[in-house]
Amino acid sequence: MVPSHLPTAQATELVRDDGRPQPAFRDELRRIPSWRNAWSVLALYLQTGVVIWFGVRWAPWSTIPAFLLMGRAHAQFASLMHEAAHRLLFSNRRANDLVGRWLLGFPQFTSTDAYRRVHMAHHRQEFGPDEPDIPLYRGYPITPDSLRRKLVRDATGRTGIKLFRGVLLGWRSPDPKVRRTAWKVYAVQAVLIAAAVASGHWWVYPVLWLAPFLTVWRVINRLRSIAEHGGMQMSSDRRETTHSVAQSIPARLFLVPYCIGWHLAHHVDSGVPFRHLPAYHRALREAGYVDATFEYPSYGAIWTALSAGRPSTA
Repeated sequence: MVPSHLPTAQATELVRDDGRPQPAFRDELRRIPSWRNAWSVLALYLQTGVVIWFGVRWAPWSTIPAFLLMGRAHAQFASLMHEAAHRLLFSNRRANDLVGRWLLGFPQFTSTDAYRRVHMAHHRQEFGPDEPDIPLYRGYPITPDSLRRKLVRDATGRTGIKLFRGVLLGWRSPDPKVRRTAWKVYAVQAVLIAAAVASGHWWVYPVLWLAPFLTVWRVINRLRSIAEHGGMQMSSDRRETTHSVAQSIPARLFLVPYCIGWHLAHHVDSGVPFRHLPAYHRALREAGYVDATFEYPSYGAIWTALSAGRPSTA
């Protein structure tokens, strides 16, 4: 799935011929809009609360759509946590790490600091020897049946439960740092459970928080991850390691929130905050670094290509 031909980019006032931004444009792109990001975090909590209220208000009829929407909420938490892991959420490092850990990472059963360490290996060399995300997108394209089986495992919770064991057993780790982080995750989950019990709807936590995390979020995470890197290869040219997919409003709402879908731009310069990725992508197109010859027109198109493999005859 690596593009057989890549367009030749021309340096412009904004970007170089290798896609990297020119110094002045780079300074503009790398400004962190801290107050707008603070609103994003607050708005995430508000809309998550509205979805849970909706799920309870007309239960059980409203619980199923709320359950599905909570998968989207987990995608939003993960996207903003990813931004904090890059230290692009707030210009103040202490505020960035505090919010990234306690308001975004721990509620999602994730250590933002541990995620940062492995995620930086991903950015140093995609598909390299230290690549942490290979299990999600290696071996593509695969057959439609193979992709269907993976998604069924995700949707039924088998993938999530398998990965969740590490969180549950964190308190037994020989590493004291891992144990301390595990107890922080447990403490935040205890607060969420207590809030559900205090509201008089104890089932909200297992049904509208934990279960979507183990199921719907896993489906979203796989579909997004393979659309980012499935079938690509290790290369110094990011266009051979990372797909480019045209962004639609439905995709941005449910699959790739907070501009994370402009993933090629993110990999060309991972120091650009999410709000500036669309402008950076436009500059890459103007320079000819990205064009329609290898950019997929939709997520449906790239998933079709990713599942166009043939069964092995060996």
